[in-house]
Amino acid sequence: MSGISISASIIFDASLVDEAATVAVGRLFGAHLRGGAIINLDGVLGAGKTTFCRGILNAFGYSGAVKSPTYTLVEPYEFEDASVFHFDLYRLGDPEELEYMGIRDYFQTHAICLIEWPTRGEGFLPAPDLTATFTPQGEGRALSVCAHTARGIKIVQSMG
Repeated sequence: MSGISISASIIFDASLVDEAATVAVGRLFGAHLRGGAIINLDGVLGAGKTTFCRGILNAFGYSGAVKSPTYTLVEPYEFEDASVFHFDLYRLGDPEELEYMGIRDYFQTHAICLIEWPTRGEGFLPAPDLTATFTPQGEGRALSVCAHTARGIKIVQSMG
């Protein structure tokens, strides 16, 4: 992991040279999500979204395999001090399907919701606290995280 910076506009940027760096920055974020958050994860297939989620889950002590829940849409993880819900909406046929699966039940105040492919659920998802955008960059990737809410700003500022 190299080139981490936090700007005055509440953006966190990092150049992630490999998978280990992506997990490490996810773990860093996970350490600051104790009060809950909604994080939208944007980027092309293979950009590192699920790897970042693995790092967040590692911060809560999870060491098992983390797969993108492409077919189940959501994978819940329960910890003593947090509920983490990892969504992958890539295969969502219609955003209205989220209503049928009880999507609103997942967005509890203290829950951490990690949402891959959030644009596929527009109109049925609450506004995110943070948006993490992954862009391929040579052999690695660039990560830019933008805060959208007071909670998101607090999370990014706490990392500085």
